[in-house]
Amino acid sequence: MLIKSVSGIRGTIGGLPEKNLTPVDIVKYTAAFVYIIRKKLNKSRIKIVVGRDARISGQQVYYVVSGTLTAMGADVVNIGQATTPTVEIAVTEESADGGIIITASHNPKQWNALKLLNEKGEFLSANDGEILLNYAENEFSKIVFSDIDFIGKISEKNYLKKHVELIIKNKYVDIEAIKKANFKVVIDAVNSVGGTAIPYLLNELGVKHIVEINCEPTGEFAHNPEPLPENLIEISEFLKHGNFDVGFVVDPDVDRLAIVNENGSMFGEEYTLVAVADYVLSKTTGNTVSNLSSTRALSEITRKYKGNYYTSAVGEVNVVEQMKKVNAVIGGEGNGGVILPDIHYGRDSLIAVALFLSHLANSGKKCSELRADYPDYYISKNKIELQEDTNTDSILNNIKNDFKTDKTVEINTIDGIKLDFKEGWVHLRKSNTEPIIRIYAESKSEKEAEKLAQMIIKKIERHT
Repeated sequence: MLIKSVSGIRGTIGGLPEKNLTPVDIVKYTAAFVYIIRKKLNKSRIKIVVGRDARISGQQVYYVVSGTLTAMGADVVNIGQATTPTVEIAVTEESADGGIIITASHNPKQWNALKLLNEKGEFLSANDGEILLNYAENEFSKIVFSDIDFIGKISEKNYLKKHVELIIKNKYVDIEAIKKANFKVVIDAVNSVGGTAIPYLLNELGVKHIVEINCEPTGEFAHNPEPLPENLIEISEFLKHGNFDVGFVVDPDVDRLAIVNENGSMFGEEYTLVAVADYVLSKTTGNTVSNLSSTRALSEITRKYKGNYYTSAVGEVNVVEQMKKVNAVIGGEGNGGVILPDIHYGRDSLIAVALFLSHLANSGKKCSELRADYPDYYISKNKIELQEDTNTDSILNNIKNDFKTDKTVEINTIDGIKLDFKEGWVHLRKSNTEPIIRIYAESKSEKEAEKLAQMIIKKIERHT
């Protein structure tokens, strides 16, 4: 399978070009990336930072990417196995013109992808992404590769130390409190780059008791790499039967953080951002941002500190754009993605770990007790598969019309349709690659969340 979008290209390794992620597809999109960066910045010579997670195909994809970059006359700074946020930081530290992260994030090991960054170390805008797709798909024959005197050069660097130094120096990170708490921490890094990065960070934070699970960066994922409760049985059992304070789980490229309580229960991926925002807002009053599918709990925490809460369309680039617009002090997504502008505008599990430990240390509470401080919300995630020729836009428009005269319902259409009710919300989004409508619903109980979701599902079925 091959999925092309404005944020990059991802697919399964092997198979046929245009159907899977093959060297042919990698060359096409990498060359188009150089072409649009060079044109946008009006530079003949550019520098691109490249990093990758630990998945098995990473080295192979890197060779094709770096070879294509140099063939296009771009210099490459190879930072090797590195987290996504580390690559983002390296772009600005190097004053580079862009970056490529070779990672399929939480997808299984047969997948890989190219995540594309601009000169700010942030994901390409939707407009730049559309231009890139057009060049790769329709204008590739016009792309000119460099002759022998102008091919690029490759240098090798490591940016983990610099990344951690920025975190250690951050004004919100309380190293003394963390050291004094003498935490016992368990880590599950799903055999990817978090297995190197998170232990190094914890050591620098003064954490002396660290137990590593699946921290060998082999790319042989020990379990489904998405950090959801059903995939975290091993670390949950470890905490349940041990004497530990907290468990941390990251996805293969370390931009999502899940937290496990000292008793083996889940802190809740939605609550990673809520807890970290609570701590940051207690130090600095300000605004927060999360996407439309994230928990309502963040808005409650923000109001507690007299700040304003804003929403964005789903997708990190959209969250970042809104954060800049409203000058948010913290933001992110409910999948465990935390964005602290003081470090950089990207989801970063390393700063999230440091901020959470600072919060936990200063609270003097157990992890489960800290979680109990926050309002309980439950999200029901559903999807409806439709016929190939179904007009999903028409269905969504009909759903909107069903509620447009109801003064008790707030309707948001910046990304699909979000219906805000007094008792909760429902967010409907169509897939760009499949005839599917995803339905997320949140309320104060699992029963109420499911009730909201089923109400909308029945309406969709009537309009199909």
